[in-house]
Amino acid sequence: MADSSAKPKPKKIQRLQIGVNLLIQLILIFFLVSAVNWIGFRHYKRWDISRDQKYALSDKTKRFLNTIKGKMRITVFFSPNTPISGDVANLLTEYQYAANGKIDVENIDPQRNLSRAKELFDKYKVVSDESLLVIDYEGRNKAVKASDMAEIDSSGMAMGEGPRVAAFKGEQAITSAMIDLVEGKKNTIGYITGHKEPSISEPSPMAMMQQQQEQAPSPISVLKTFIENENIKLQELNLFNEPQIPADIKTVMILGPQYDFSDREMKMLRDFWNKQGRILLLLDPSAKTPKLNAFLNELGVRVNDDRLMAFVRTGIEELALIRDVYARFLGNSPITKRLADVRAVFFGGTSSITLEPDRVRAANIQLQPLVQAEKVYFAETDYNTNDQTKLQNDAKKPNPTPLTIGVSIEKGGSADERVQMNSSRMVVVSNATFVQDNAVTQDQQALDFISGCANWLLNREQLIGIAPKVPKMLTFSLNEDALRNLRWIVLVLIPLVFVVLGTAVWWQRRA
Repeated sequence: MADSSAKPKPKKIQRLQIGVNLLIQLILIFFLVSAVNWIGFRHYKRWDISRDQKYALSDKTKRFLNTIKGKMRITVFFSPNTPISGDVANLLTEYQYAANGKIDVENIDPQRNLSRAKELFDKYKVVSDESLLVIDYEGRNKAVKASDMAEIDSSGMAMGEGPRVAAFKGEQAITSAMIDLVEGKKNTIGYITGHKEPSISEPSPMAMMQQQQEQAPSPISVLKTFIENENIKLQELNLFNEPQIPADIKTVMILGPQYDFSDREMKMLRDFWNKQGRILLLLDPSAKTPKLNAFLNELGVRVNDDRLMAFVRTGIEELALIRDVYARFLGNSPITKRLADVRAVFFGGTSSITLEPDRVRAANIQLQPLVQAEKVYFAETDYNTNDQTKLQNDAKKPNPTPLTIGVSIEKGGSADERVQMNSSRMVVVSNATFVQDNAVTQDQQALDFISGCANWLLNREQLIGIAPKVPKMLTFSLNEDALRNLRWIVLVLIPLVFVVLGTAVWWQRRA
């Protein structure tokens, strides 16, 4: 009896306490799952893993979308059989994501939703039967046609094949239209002519039909199109026919003049500079322009009479002399901040530039190097000689300072980038061929650099960035040796692999 009475009584099950604990756990799990979903919805990331990154928006487009204040609406009038309808839909999704809710997109099939399509066609005054999209911003609208967003290859239609998209350039077309709407009036850059600069005018259709040689295609057509896509108009300006640079032109471009400016033209250029003008100057070192050089010397920039060269090893004991300059952009300027340490090729002759900031500091002139050649280059003053021994000896001499080939000049500005002040601005590069079509189609860094220069000169620092890539065809160039190796791989090596595998399987089963 004593043992039975000494046994402890079992504890009562506190069902209420268990229920409350379970309820609290369920509530915590619910809030945890909700918080994870909310964070994932608001702070998710997207990656474009396609080969040519045709859906990934460029740095410049993202920076521009961040400057939009109002709401933007995009109405897409694409029929289902349009070859780029899927590409455009994916691209617009990226625009919506980057704009953080400031862009609304409506897709309309004109063949199925006739009433809605007719209503918007009348509103936007669309008269084209081609697939297009309309961008509406604060009462202004602009149409972008499908033909402007892609290069279509129709060469296979004769063989019964459909049209093929050769290059998708939707971002270039859409961003350009957006900038036009947001900024309204186009910015104008005066393109100075009259000194045998490259022409920016395209040949007329009649001249092309008659194959007239006197009206050749523009050698900087890619650059012209690239700049004009940023709501900038290039306007030819011959100073010989003008009493002064027009007041509506705040920026001028001088690209590779082959002849020097006259005294009258230099006075106009100085007056323009002193009135807070902006100048983009690309010099051809082979041209003799002492008056232009003297003007730069007054601002603390001396263009040297030399050529940058480098020796590269092509064999065990063989050296080759190259005159195309591999240079890198410096990140200390708003022009090249987003191109910092990016390398680019400056084709043709390039001379060095010496900066003398102490001499012009009293005049409130700031000098900033933008582009410097790689360390393997040397500045040769006797650049017309063929004496390889002399050139090799000169190449061994150490360079006291880095070889600068691009510089920015600002008079009256502030050293703090956050402070905007009226000032005179100039960009000088001692190479004028790196922006021509045969150079920029190989490498886009030149276009991004010139775009940054133009936007800095126009006080559009918020648009300085890496622009959308110029679409290129993916091509393979195979020489005779490569073709021979490919033939052996296809006809011998690949079949031999399967023969060996089959023999190994047969031998294992037999054993």
